[in-house]
Amino acid sequence: MSNDRMNKGYWIARVEVSDPEQYKAYVAANAEPLAAHGARFLVRGGAFSNPEGGSRSRNVVIEFPSYQAALDCWASPGYQAAIRLRAPVSLIDLVIIEGYDGPQPGG
Repeated sequence: MSNDRMNKGYWIARVEVSDPEQYKAYVAANAEPLAAHGARFLVRGGAFSNPEGGSRSRNVVIEFPSYQAALDCWASPGYQAAIRLRAPVSLIDLVIIEGYDGPQPGG
């Protein structure tokens, strides 16, 4: 990683939704804080296979311009309010992680 630039940040979430209609309120509420922190969906549901370990029915990967932006979004008042809408109708595993910009296989 180069010291003169920040790595992107990511949210990696696995979600089980028990009430899809109520979950829509969370989706609506999270739009503003995600946009305010430069979020971009890379994965939002979709087909998947689970060859190892556990899974949930919904998988999401969100990219942020920096790891700090990813942390700040989660801690923001707007996102915390969205969590209060999500919590009663879903289970989530969420990892906030710094991106990698080092050597790659074969190169």
